[in-house]
Amino acid sequence: MALQDIRARVAQAEQAAGRSPGSVTLIAVSKVQPLDRVVAALEAGQRVFGENYVQESAGKWPDLRARFPDVQVHMIGPLQTNKAKLALDLFDAIHTVDRPSLAEKLARLVQGQGRCPGLFVQVNTGAEPQKAGILPEAADEFIARCRGMDLPLQGVMCIPPEGEEAVPHFRMLAQIAARNGLQGLSMGMSSDFEAAIAEGATHVRVGSAIFGARSYA
Repeated sequence: MALQDIRARVAQAEQAAGRSPGSVTLIAVSKVQPLDRVVAALEAGQRVFGENYVQESAGKWPDLRARFPDVQVHMIGPLQTNKAKLALDLFDAIHTVDRPSLAEKLARLVQGQGRCPGLFVQVNTGAEPQKAGILPEAADEFIARCRGMDLPLQGVMCIPPEGEEAVPHFRMLAQIAARNGLQGLSMGMSSDFEAAIAEGATHVRVGSAIFGARSYA
């Protein structure tokens, strides 16, 4: 199974980087994947999954959690502010806190509920106008603002620009995390997760290399 190959590569990358075994969390990105593929990964022991869409997750994961109660589901796609409440109920972590209005909405909801998923600030390391995320030069201020709202930040996340060397973006993200005292580094996908692990990734997001190509039909 491809999942076993990816797990082995993660372990090899950890070892090559001189890191402890199991220090990297493999997030299997299951968005828009057929249910049988997701169940096969669950039955093979995978317990951390990534989703992009709140509605898809709401229709998929409550039933799967009943069968596999130790599963974790992470939100790795853009989160609309009007879906924040549902997201807090659905996800164990949200990797895409990317703007003040979302942070403020999450803070209000968290104060009311008394619980919060792990939160990552998404940084637009490539300053791409079409991509979500806080610009690198604004990241420190935004992180401080989130902390001022008592949001329990776990780390930072990035998606390097397509066609660019990813390592400089991973290093930039690691520097932002380090100077803000954040441990979590959500970076690296199917094509570059080993390089991300070498640069300190704590969470890698791997989809097509595990499940195969997606069909959006």
